[in-house]
Amino acid sequence: MSPTPPLHPDHPPYHSEDQNRAVLEAVEVSKHFPVSRGWWRRHTLCAVDTLSLRIMPGEHIAVVGESGCGKSTLGRLLVNLLKPTQGQVYFDGQDINKLSARDLKRLRSDVQMVFQDPHNALNPRITAGSMLAEALRLHHRKLTKKQIDEGVAELLMRVGLNPNQSRRYPHAFSGGQRQRLCIARALSVNPRVLIADEITSALDVSVQAQIVNLLLDLRRNLGLAYVFITHDLHLAEHVSQHVVVMYLGRIIESGPSRSVFAEPRHPYSQALIGASPHSDPKRKLQQLSLRGEPPSPIDRPQGCAFHPRCPHAEPGLCDRITPTLSPLTEHHQVACHLISPSLHVPPSEQNTKF
Repeated sequence: MSPTPPLHPDHPPYHSEDQNRAVLEAVEVSKHFPVSRGWWRRHTLCAVDTLSLRIMPGEHIAVVGESGCGKSTLGRLLVNLLKPTQGQVYFDGQDINKLSARDLKRLRSDVQMVFQDPHNALNPRITAGSMLAEALRLHHRKLTKKQIDEGVAELLMRVGLNPNQSRRYPHAFSGGQRQRLCIARALSVNPRVLIADEITSALDVSVQAQIVNLLLDLRRNLGLAYVFITHDLHLAEHVSQHVVVMYLGRIIESGPSRSVFAEPRHPYSQALIGASPHSDPKRKLQQLSLRGEPPSPIDRPQGCAFHPRCPHAEPGLCDRITPTLSPLTEHHQVACHLISPSLHVPPSEQNTKF
């Protein structure tokens, strides 16, 4: 068997000259949903608000934040399951909303998504082998039946399942095994980018570790780019090179995982990481106590969306002006009025300013 499933002739892998160009990029993307509160009241829910994100070939990004911050909506925008209200999403330099039917099919194979609930993501009337064979047949039309059978067996082994289980229906697998099946289905089309949306949240802790280790193995063997959407900060730190912290549809901090988790700059990031049960006590993070609950995305506060909960908010500034994502270093960005990169204040002194 070949080390990877056979490629479609029109589906070449990335070459070295492509490494300096983003494989997937969101530019000032917003997503609004109309909401009705009675027949006379119309509102707009802002799930994602003017967000920009670049994913380089082979890069591993974690998107973290509280429930309702827009993480899953962002993932669906990246795979074209949702159309942006504003902004553009580019795949390989092309606006995905302007792709032809043929190019859109290629996008579907290049950018795959694994969903949170593996039970509802699988057709209960189709066996595991038939499901994988169908994906191989649709995207690799020149394969013979023998090659498809070999590809199905290889995909099952690659995700830690026995090829003899190919005749089983989804209900015969455990939750972790069903999630492995979903990953195998995504891998069947040789994706360049894998969007993993809370894929471990419905699993036991021991099974979570197995799925994460599987992703790490696939990352080493296949060189995939990952967007790992999660609320588990420990997993995010473990699997990612770069972390993006979202709050109420916006990115409030972005940077290398080692830098963000060791010394978060935004007050929300500090509170989020400091409250993690797996937080390293040696980091000596400032223990911030947040006030209240996140505001409703239907009625967003003016200025910084975090200011109603921030213990360091300055009246007249934070409640009036929306902060922009500004660079602190070459790769670390923060959206906070209280941190000014132009001051050149050492990180330790910046934290004591709060």
